[in-house]
Amino acid sequence: MVEILQTTMLPQAHTNPLLKGWETPHQTPPFDEITPEDFLPAFEQAFTDHSAEIAAITHDPTTPDFDNTITALERSGKLLNKISAVFYDLVSAHSNPEILKLDEEVSLRMARHWNPIMMNGVLFGRIAMLHDNRNSLKLTGEQMRLLERTYTRFQRAGAGLSEDGKKRMAEINERLAQLGTTFSHHLLADEQEWFLELGEDDREGLSDTFIAAAKAAAEERGMPGKAIVTLSRSSVEPFLQTSGRRDLREKVFKAFIARGDNGNANDNNAVIMEILSLREESAKLLGYPTFAAYRLADSMAKTPEAVRGLLERVWQPARARALADRDELQDLIQKEGGNFKLAAWDWRYYAEKLRQAKANFDDAAIKPYLPLDNMIEAAFDCATRLFGITFTERDDIPVWHPDVRVWEVKDASGRHKALFYGDYFARPSKRSGAWMTSLRDQQKLDGEVAPLVINVCNFAKGADGQPSLLSPDEARTLFHEFGHGLHGMLSNVTYPSLSGTSVFTDFVELPSQLYEHWQEQPQVLQKFARHYQTGEPLPEDLLQRFLAARKFNQGFATVEFVSSALIDLEFHIQPASSVQDVRAFERAELEKIGMPEEIAMRHRPQQFGHLFSGGYYAAGYYSYMWSEVMDADAFGAFEEAGNIFDPAVAKRLHDDIYSSGGSVDPEAAYVAFRGREPEADALLRRRGLLDDAKAA
Repeated sequence: MVEILQTTMLPQAHTNPLLKGWETPHQTPPFDEITPEDFLPAFEQAFTDHSAEIAAITHDPTTPDFDNTITALERSGKLLNKISAVFYDLVSAHSNPEILKLDEEVSLRMARHWNPIMMNGVLFGRIAMLHDNRNSLKLTGEQMRLLERTYTRFQRAGAGLSEDGKKRMAEINERLAQLGTTFSHHLLADEQEWFLELGEDDREGLSDTFIAAAKAAAEERGMPGKAIVTLSRSSVEPFLQTSGRRDLREKVFKAFIARGDNGNANDNNAVIMEILSLREESAKLLGYPTFAAYRLADSMAKTPEAVRGLLERVWQPARARALADRDELQDLIQKEGGNFKLAAWDWRYYAEKLRQAKANFDDAAIKPYLPLDNMIEAAFDCATRLFGITFTERDDIPVWHPDVRVWEVKDASGRHKALFYGDYFARPSKRSGAWMTSLRDQQKLDGEVAPLVINVCNFAKGADGQPSLLSPDEARTLFHEFGHGLHGMLSNVTYPSLSGTSVFTDFVELPSQLYEHWQEQPQVLQKFARHYQTGEPLPEDLLQRFLAARKFNQGFATVEFVSSALIDLEFHIQPASSVQDVRAFERAELEKIGMPEEIAMRHRPQQFGHLFSGGYYAAGYYSYMWSEVMDADAFGAFEEAGNIFDPAVAKRLHDDIYSSGGSVDPEAAYVAFRGREPEADALLRRRGLLDDAKAA
């Protein structure tokens, strides 16, 4: 913040924008006014206000009832939620050294604030009294669900522990908060520090669109006129797929899988070991034998055994397919005169060649027909046809970076429904990956509150005014995150704790993965896949080749995912004391399952932010596959209706899945939509692995 001294008048005091009413359209955060210096004073006020609200509920002299306890809890913490949403959006999507330094302090302060609330014995006593008498309270279905979830949340946080147990649990939570922040900062620092400059002789096989993106990445890092590969997945994977320079593929691949594992100041190995030890201790304090048992007790899967059963069922046919593909790739190398053994940095390159030979298709052929704007329009159009909502771009909403775009969402009657923020391009200030989050959740507790929903991606930006062109995988990612976004935007619940994506981790991926199906439907591609230069539609023969090639390389894709999920499970089932060396543990577990050495896990432990930047997916990375069983089966409802936009099926999908948030048990929600439980074989069928499974 720059202070301007004026001699003619006293300087105006800075009014903290986080602590005043937002006079912006739809009361959106005034990002253009907020500075890093505003956050700590705002958090201090929010912590004070929230603590006073909790004290009033805890010491209410009247007999506990749903309104003065559960509803009062739902109304509490509004300022804290408002400030936290803005802060963590910036931490993830547009950080700077000041924000990251604040993050270290805020994460610890947040743990210290929540610990005494979630372990408040008197408050938990009020909640437990209501829970014990819940059947006599005449609650609605949503209220009953909220009471059950509130009781479970406090119980699993340690509210029922002894005083010594609570003290130790609080210490563990504080340390885990620090470690999760450290892990993510280490990973971001490694990603920011590394790049590979591409000279003219280093560009063999690289498309013009890739070079344009590499130049844009260099421009973003203050190197105009250069072209670079970064450690963003949107840069690494197309490079590994198309670069004819085997030496550079090896260099990029090794840098990518070494993030957080370089023995430097950003090394995450010690962080991981301490996290695992503390998680195990916290689970045992709560009476569970392992952290996985604790984590999965509050999920659809219920037990580590159920998770392992699903993963192993998929692993065997996927591994068999990958090994067969490996032999074909090795044959291709030899036919081209190569006298080397296929390595992990070769797989994508030769798989793309093999796909070109067998299916007459490669990503480079279709990318010109998948410009980002067209795919955004396609995602919106599908939502309009399914759910009747419309999207209008707004240029009067404050944003955190000039690349961020905002759309107003209205329902079929023209009523305001939500605002949708799209932040699509990679940049050094953004962590890797793609995600959905919100600045405000939908609720109706004290009048209609419309959500502010965010999608963040890391697509390569086009250079010299060219549009960003997506690969089929990136287009699917866009639809995936937009499916999460719809879960937030279509939410129609009363209580904020049950809003949108406030569901089990192994259910939250159903709305997102289900939405991916529409991206690859012929009628969607025929309408929106248009050449970025000519506007010509995707040629029919290329469309058919794309559709035919969808299941190609599924052995590889499934192996890299399932191996990551199995390692996650083992980390949280086995005693933490057995992990004396993270690399050695990783090698031993991969050897145990017969991991092909030519394939790397999708996320090595040292960069596995899903598990170690926080606890949301810890012992829960399997959730994507658990949800895939449901999404593969759920799309079948539209196929059986003979119309991928069938109005009756779409209404059930809206009412039972996308709008119900966490107000309904997820198994009941799925059965209400589909009329039955999901068919397990649907996942294997979708991945083209059903025959391999039968053979196994």
